[in-house]
Amino acid sequence: MSSLFDRELRVVNVGIASFADAIRQSGAHATQVEWAPPAQGDRATGAALAALVNHPRVEAANAKAFSAYSAAMPVLEGIGTARNCIPRMAGRMLLHAGPPIEWKRMCGPMQGAIVGAILYERWARGEKEARALVAGGKVRFAPCHHHDAVGPMAGIISPSMPVWIVRNSAGGNRAYSNLNEGLGKVLRFGANGPEVLARLNWMRDSLAPTLGAALKVLGPLELKPLMAQALHMGDEVHNRNAAASGLLLKRLVPAILKSGVPAAEAAAACEFIAGNDHFFLNLSMAASKAMLDAAANVPGASMVSVMCRNGVEFGIRLSGTGAKWFTAPAPVVDGLYFPGYSKADAAGDLGDSAITETAGLGGFAMAAAPAIVKFVGGTPADALGHTLAMGHITLGRNSAFTLPALNFGGTPAGIDARNVVDTGILPVINTGIAHKQAGIGQIGAGVTRAPLACFTHAIRALAQGLKE
Repeated sequence: MSSLFDRELRVVNVGIASFADAIRQSGAHATQVEWAPPAQGDRATGAALAALVNHPRVEAANAKAFSAYSAAMPVLEGIGTARNCIPRMAGRMLLHAGPPIEWKRMCGPMQGAIVGAILYERWARGEKEARALVAGGKVRFAPCHHHDAVGPMAGIISPSMPVWIVRNSAGGNRAYSNLNEGLGKVLRFGANGPEVLARLNWMRDSLAPTLGAALKVLGPLELKPLMAQALHMGDEVHNRNAAASGLLLKRLVPAILKSGVPAAEAAAACEFIAGNDHFFLNLSMAASKAMLDAAANVPGASMVSVMCRNGVEFGIRLSGTGAKWFTAPAPVVDGLYFPGYSKADAAGDLGDSAITETAGLGGFAMAAAPAIVKFVGGTPADALGHTLAMGHITLGRNSAFTLPALNFGGTPAGIDARNVVDTGILPVINTGIAHKQAGIGQIGAGVTRAPLACFTHAIRALAQGLKE
């Protein structure tokens, strides 16, 4: 024992960093280990978490859910009209992004998009009349996720809008998404002027029929291999879809030309897609939704099946708790803002597009897309770091989505709510930023995190359910 005191003192300090500082100031060596108690020290949540760790039922349920997600094969089956395709969509119903929310609490972009959708459907002749229609309870609202659908930003889907139809060929479930309008003044950011409505009408009357005719020639298109190839070409298929959109167009053009549609309409469709690097985003979202819905509703599973935002609240669902939502205030993104705008101008985080991160893409696959930091901020090293960090909170890796920067290892996937609460590492999301006022549009982009409170609520509910 006496020989121990003859050696240089080397201390490992866990937790509070000031203890290590005091040791160093005394001339000794100290290694700091970052650690904090789970759930920020909340005892009830800690007890719930302890009950779930290594629980045989939870482990078996997670294995089943992750296997179903991994085996899912999203296939672009066709294009149709929302009222005819989306389950339980009837009458004057509008679908929106994020967890449930009533009109009065909606953010500016979502309200603006709803007004635009009402005008598009010709339920009202002007904004004042549209708002009166909503105030009178003549329009029903529901989350896209309640109807097997997803939509970016405000996420508004109205009955006569064209929608992508994506089927999981391994399980039979389907997912739906609207078509991407491009950038600028668009409905998803709350714009509802004449140019927005004119574009939506053209998409319904010309673009959708052209794409439908092409898909009849092309046949079912497997999306997983296309997305995997795009990851190898510098996309992460959330905020960077340049490669995926190009690959899709490469498949569509010959089919459009063979379909017999008028030359002018064929040219207009090809030009529109070629000029919109985000065109594939809505398909990426629908594919992710189809994969995750395959893993939903497995009793006891702590795997996250949904993450989404409505500009006011951030919401998640767990596979093991079914349709129940766990929400917290939506963060305002601290990112790169366009000239003339700042964080003070931003709406809260918005959109269903975090379904891509939930599926192991987007922010979880940023190692594949180092160039995206020019859009969302940070460095290529940060992009790699985000992907590596997500490996600590996921159930496994998706071997279908490999990343060159990780020696072709799979993307981390299958967010385990237990690991989020235990480690304090929050799911990373790269996202566009909408102005808080309707119609101004996108004012920046950045990287944000899902709120911890969503996961602590979910863990407590899951633990309680296992007791019952």
